[in-house]
Amino acid sequence: MPVSSGTKFGPYEIETPLGAGGMGEVYLARDTRLGRTVAIKILPEHLCGTREAKERFDREARAISSVSHPNICSLYDVGTQDGTSYLVMEYLQGETVADRLSHGPLAPEPLVKMALEITEGLDKAHRGGLVHRDLKPANLFITQDEHVKILDFGLAKSLGALGAASIDGATTEGANFTSPGLTVGTIAYMSPEQARGEAVDARSDLFSLGMVLYEMATARKAFGGSSPAVILEAILNRDPEPLTEVNPRMPPTLENILGKLLEKDPDLRYQTAAELRADLKRLSRDLGSGRRAAAEPVASGASPQAAAVKQKSVAVLYFENQSGSKEDEYFRDGITEDIVTEISKIGQLDIFPRSEMMAFRDKVVTAQQVAQQLGAQYVLEGSIRRSGNRVRITAQLVEASSRHSVWAERYDRQMEDVFTIQEEIARSIAQALRITLTPQEEKIIARRPTENPLAYDFYLRGKNYTRRYYTDYALQMFEQAIQLDPKFALAHAGIAQVCGLTYELRERNPQLIERGMAACDQAVALAPDQPEVLVARARLFYAQKKYEDAIVLVMQAIERKPDCDGAWSILGRAYFAAGRYKEAAAVVDKAVEGNGDDYTSIRLSSIHWSGWGGRRKPSNCSRGWRWYCGSNWNTSRKTFAPACCWRCIWQRSTMGRMKQCGIYRRRSPCGPKTPTPCITQPAPTG
Repeated sequence: MPVSSGTKFGPYEIETPLGAGGMGEVYLARDTRLGRTVAIKILPEHLCGTREAKERFDREARAISSVSHPNICSLYDVGTQDGTSYLVMEYLQGETVADRLSHGPLAPEPLVKMALEITEGLDKAHRGGLVHRDLKPANLFITQDEHVKILDFGLAKSLGALGAASIDGATTEGANFTSPGLTVGTIAYMSPEQARGEAVDARSDLFSLGMVLYEMATARKAFGGSSPAVILEAILNRDPEPLTEVNPRMPPTLENILGKLLEKDPDLRYQTAAELRADLKRLSRDLGSGRRAAAEPVASGASPQAAAVKQKSVAVLYFENQSGSKEDEYFRDGITEDIVTEISKIGQLDIFPRSEMMAFRDKVVTAQQVAQQLGAQYVLEGSIRRSGNRVRITAQLVEASSRHSVWAERYDRQMEDVFTIQEEIARSIAQALRITLTPQEEKIIARRPTENPLAYDFYLRGKNYTRRYYTDYALQMFEQAIQLDPKFALAHAGIAQVCGLTYELRERNPQLIERGMAACDQAVALAPDQPEVLVARARLFYAQKKYEDAIVLVMQAIERKPDCDGAWSILGRAYFAAGRYKEAAAVVDKAVEGNGDDYTSIRLSSIHWSGWGGRRKPSNCSRGWRWYCGSNWNTSRKTFAPACCWRCIWQRSTMGRMKQCGIYRRRSPCGPKTPTPCITQPAPTG
């Protein structure tokens, strides 16, 4: 029967269509008896006469009605109107997991929370004698309050009725490659036994859940392919790419859980959803308590003590530049920061962020003083000397409590060995602290941004110039790096960053955006999960006034790397430009904590902050300083709105560098003026 607004199915009046699929059409409707909003699913007119479609529709009604659980979509009613069958279900507002993943992978905590809820719903269905047989992101719905509900039990069957899987009745779903006449379910999310047409049980759903969770963690399918045959072959014979290689943010314990879910042999898998739930709860507890999940393989029934990992805190001082040239400071900074990145990949180490270590940069301090001030258990210190094509790096790990060196080494190598040195330092620290690296951590530490040391040197120079806003020099350095290594993702991201900055600061030339987007696309293709790549695209979105898109990307980058260059600047400015002033103000304190040394981002934010500050009563500073842009106080009275601590921090830590950028410092009107620095930018020296 034709369906339109006002059509009635019993007491339910259709209001508007919500969506349609191969086996049903869903409409928003009103229950005229109870006055509530419901969703009605009807069998399309062209399928009403087919026995198979009618059986599937009736099977879904029986399946949903037999189980009641908060994580399963509720069935209110069933009926037939003029030969058209319909189901009346609760109306859900939100989005499917498939929709959510279009924005990228989930963070570990919400992923594990959702995994627990899906597992709870499956456990209820399995205990009720049902196997879903079509678990996939499109059949999982995230409500507005961030709870998950399982949808579409159209392929569900009673465990007692399940023999060999039939080979008809499958539906096609775009890239998921599910074609009629192949098998029951969606090919990209089938278990091996389901793909072979063999008997299936609850363990088949658990394999499908493993593929769904892998996709939630990586935003890519566990078993991809260009055709159904390729996908089936991968499901039957291959293993997915290791989770922590695709997304290093994910805890190793989750990778172990997925490994057990995705066992080809059902006997080696989790045997019940309840067994899986126990391991997920342990992982959720560890994440919730701020601990990194255990790297050892998960064994059902393992004690909570075995699941917890005792972290060791390490503060990494900026290495001393012994090259005798200020030009080599970019190299010293880059090497130190990359060593921090390397050892941060070790799950049992808690590394202090770059912003906290900047206070000790180029200062004469002892490891004991640093440890006492930060509360660190260990301090890594060292020096770098570069001469021609050779580099000497010394490093020493000091235990704060005993003041003894637990490990020390000197490396005299060729420049081409710089990545090997970083890798060896990370492994040596792990060994000295009696930490056993997991195979996944071994692979991640061994991963290099480029195989070309000269390209790496150009990249470090470009990164240094970008921080100082010498965009022309930065662009040249990144171009040189890409010439030497076209697959250097971070250098492509650097070009995208520079194009966005130049568009903002100097010229609004559309060609800059085109070039930046092309470079960013190349970087994404090479390394989609690198936080620097996300920030580069966010900067381009900001330049195009796509503020909400920029906010989403930069938040993902900060979650992965809190001190990622330029991230806080973009976030604060995007919030302000989008009119989200409270969030913009909140960024200030977070930025100091996450990347307080980023003086260039402070300068870029000044225009927005000063504009806002002019509409507010200026806050008083205990030091009597006010910051503003402009050479005349009377015409530039707009002061920065952020808290006093920001202004004092800028004054203490970055005054010299801010002078070069043309940021003026004067006493407030009631106090004497200080000399105004020249705003002409000096030629770069590094």
